[in-house]
Amino acid sequence: MLTEVEEHATAVYEIDGRRFDMWAPGFPEAVARAHALQQRPRCLCQPGGTETYVARLNGGYVVKRMPETGSQHAAPCPHFEAPGDAGGLGRFVGTAIREDPTTGLTALRVDFAMSRLGPRELARTESAHTKSASRSGARLSLHELLLYLWHEAGLTRWQPSFAGKRNWATVRWRLVQAAVGKLIAGLPLKERLFLPEPFTVERRDDIARRRSAAWGIARSSAPGSIPFQLLIGELKELAPARCGYMAVIRHMPDQPFMLDGRRYRQVTRRLLPLLAHSCPADAVRIVIFATFTVSENEVPTISELSLVPMTQEWLPIERLNCHSQETAVHPRSRGENSSCSATPSRIVGPSPLARGTLRSR
Repeated sequence: MLTEVEEHATAVYEIDGRRFDMWAPGFPEAVARAHALQQRPRCLCQPGGTETYVARLNGGYVVKRMPETGSQHAAPCPHFEAPGDAGGLGRFVGTAIREDPTTGLTALRVDFAMSRLGPRELARTESAHTKSASRSGARLSLHELLLYLWHEAGLTRWQPSFAGKRNWATVRWRLVQAAVGKLIAGLPLKERLFLPEPFTVERRDDIARRRSAAWGIARSSAPGSIPFQLLIGELKELAPARCGYMAVIRHMPDQPFMLDGRRYRQVTRRLLPLLAHSCPADAVRIVIFATFTVSENEVPTISELSLVPMTQEWLPIERLNCHSQETAVHPRSRGENSSCSATPSRIVGPSPLARGTLRSR
């Protein structure tokens, strides 16, 4: 998992009989050798040390904790994770979330479709899917996968020094980095993710060109199976369009995502009323996580979606309590006459506010 501010992290490792802190000269070379020789650096945050492993990341190397060993590290250690932490992800480790220390890759099993099937493919797979559903094991929903990525990106942690530093550009970068080394449906998750670039008018044309290139995998130009891409962004508006309905995403003022009337009505009927609290308008963000395809004329259409409320600091919320005296996840002034508190979202138990997922039928 990424830490919020890596330069503040402190860790000391024993590698091949020598001690290195994270910023010591020779540390990158020692880590590279450990990877080549399949050695396990020992994190020395506790007496006797705790084994870690080295994985490839973006052409370099990163030291990662061994699966399910977070509680064996000292609390100040960047590898530490309290028992039962990670928003309830523990029940998925080893089933829907399988990390291979040898390769550094993590395979993710999901319960939503990652491709749109044509009539022939649908007919062939429908029967097989029905037979295997009961023995398919634990899988991540859209909502659960989003919270997993949020956790891996270090976005579920907060401390006062982060104030003013967590904007969309930071959130986007951290999510992209968190996706590295993750596989979904056997393919790199990073290649399936789309997160809008921070928008500026001056770079509008360049952004549009990069966006079009990124959408290549989801572009539908012929009958048959079309891979879905995954959208993560901040929902700005749901509104009627000339043909159907549209979801307007922040940092994408020139290109809305389309959705059909049934799905639009489901969203407005089931989810948005849950957010109709007397909170200030700027107190809550709505993050959308959706699968989508792109038509030949560059129009993206949503197939399945989940909406997750978050604080202004991008912390997932399970329950809102506005105009109350309860303590917020991160106290912050919202105005002289209002207050809003939030319960952090965990991947356990039902929550109609944080778990609204709508599927194609």
